[in-house]
Amino acid sequence: MVTDYGKVRKIIERAYEGTCTVVEYKDVLDKDSGITRKKEKVTAEGLPCKLSFELNYPAAQTDTVSEVSQRAKLFISPDVYVKNGSKLIVEQYGKRTEYCCCGETAVYPTHREIRVAPFVKWT
Repeated sequence: MVTDYGKVRKIIERAYEGTCTVVEYKDVLDKDSGITRKKEKVTAEGLPCKLSFELNYPAAQTDTVSEVSQRAKLFISPDVYVKNGSKLIVEQYGKRTEYCCCGETAVYPTHREIRVAPFVKWT
């Protein structure tokens, strides 16, 4: 069986309803002082994407509260490389949210799946 991945990819990309900006925390040399500091650097922006959520039931019960865990995945072009730990700024349905790339991404001929979690701070 031969699959035309180009056609399948176009169909998947029609479902993308958001855009993504990829930000990395890089060493940047200050030319005046000669000191290297860590700074945010946008490595890609305006990338079409789809943010998808999965709720895990049943809720985990602790002594004080009932917790519902939620997992999120970002679907994006397989041509885009995102480093583990990168900040992903996703705009979808009129909402802008910052996430962190958690772990290695799954790459397929038609798309890339990135597990994401809410961005807290640079590590």
